[in-house]
Amino acid sequence: MKPLVKFLSLIFSLGFGSFGVHAQDYRAYGFLGIPSSARIYGLGGMNISTVEDNLNVTDQNPALLGPEMGGWLDLNYMRYIGDSNFAGVSFGRAAGDHGAWKAGIQYFGYGSIEETLPDGSVVGSFSPIDMSLSGSYAHDLSSRWRLGATVKMLYSSYDSYTAWAVGVDLGINYYDPDRDLSFSVVGANLGGQLKRFNNTAEGMPVDLRIGMTRGISNLPMRWSVTGYNLTRWRNGNGGFMKHVVVGLDFTPSDKFYISVGYNYKMRSDMKGHKRSILSGFSSGAGLSTSRFNVGVALAQPHTGATTLMVNLGLKLVDITR
Repeated sequence: MKPLVKFLSLIFSLGFGSFGVHAQDYRAYGFLGIPSSARIYGLGGMNISTVEDNLNVTDQNPALLGPEMGGWLDLNYMRYIGDSNFAGVSFGRAAGDHGAWKAGIQYFGYGSIEETLPDGSVVGSFSPIDMSLSGSYAHDLSSRWRLGATVKMLYSSYDSYTAWAVGVDLGINYYDPDRDLSFSVVGANLGGQLKRFNNTAEGMPVDLRIGMTRGISNLPMRWSVTGYNLTRWRNGNGGFMKHVVVGLDFTPSDKFYISVGYNYKMRSDMKGHKRSILSGFSSGAGLSTSRFNVGVALAQPHTGATTLMVNLGLKLVDITR
């Protein structure tokens, strides 16, 4: 447990002491909570402990990145609520037998929005966007412990207002293949603004996340539970459950999976927005070979919106070093 203790000490010293105090209530850069992985989205939208050879599962935990993902290119697209469309690309490469890196770019477009005056008259339109340019590195501490870090340059443009920020994710993973057990801790979005919106300081959505995935004996299934927003606790209905996402994988082979997930906070947030019986639930499926993989995920936050995410992974080169 020594790697975990040292990691937690690092997380608190780097982020939660310096950034957590002045950013308790309002935090910008909410797009950082949107996954780019169909596998993760199908498991409820938040998962830091599912170990796979696919590059896209490292989205929320850089410690899941490994040399086995070298040479893979991953493309992702998400049709979100309204006219929102998100897309991105990432590439991984091994760094020796015990390390790997990944570079990626993610685009978030929210469609065209009317620009109005206080009296309601329309004077034009604008298209707000967010972008993230990231680089990740992971390295094995031992046969079962792996440490990873992601640095993200963030850009936002809303009409005539722009902002720049830098964020860092630090993750650690413990994986025991004999017991099909994975445990992870992530400190997400440590950092701050480099250029402010209209000279207004806004905090990063700093977060502590803890997750575990475990196989079910004699069944081709795995369950996952992830705790997130663990630095922000508020009283209210379903207080504890708003910090928990659960998921279940059915994996009859290493080439195919079906997943379902439940995110109580998503269902609770849609209470006043015509939520359906499916609000908070998500599902996904995927197929993989030695040369490519594809994954899809669906969710319906409320009756007027069905979201779709698609991932496509391609093995471009066979280099492992």
